[in-house]
Amino acid sequence: MTRLGFLVATACVAALALAGPPAGAQVSNKQIASTPTTQAGAKKAHRLVLQVNSSDPAMMNLALNNASNVEQYYKDLDEKVEIEIVTFGPGLHMLREDTSPVKDRIKAMAEKSSAIAFRACGNTQANMAKTEDKQIELIPEASVVKSGVVRVMELQEQGWTYVRP
Repeated sequence: MTRLGFLVATACVAALALAGPPAGAQVSNKQIASTPTTQAGAKKAHRLVLQVNSSDPAMMNLALNNASNVEQYYKDLDEKVEIEIVTFGPGLHMLREDTSPVKDRIKAMAEKSSAIAFRACGNTQANMAKTEDKQIELIPEASVVKSGVVRVMELQEQGWTYVRP
């Protein structure tokens, strides 16, 4: 083998080693741990913010499904999780007493767990009240934040994971 042939062969072996197994190859039958740890080995706190800005009931149910699934996942691992569903714009209908298509589901979820919080945009609530010329009542499980968009931003700045269903 020539020196050039040897170098090419060595480079190919090194490239294959770095690339890992071929697609579809089974590496191990062990499941990869998906829970990050801190430097001291303590489990990381999990925090998720879900944005709802649509009055579409399917979108609202998707957000509730996401919240439920994430909560159950970490409950099964005996790990703490905090979830906030933040509504604004047309999404405020999710938390309105008079128009929410999911208020019974939210009530049941809130009774079952304290890990999921429901936030309503105060700006949207005020604008809807002005437009509709009436007080906009929210479901009891909801709490008001001054601005839904600002709430999402601030949670992201604090390291929360953001998902828009």
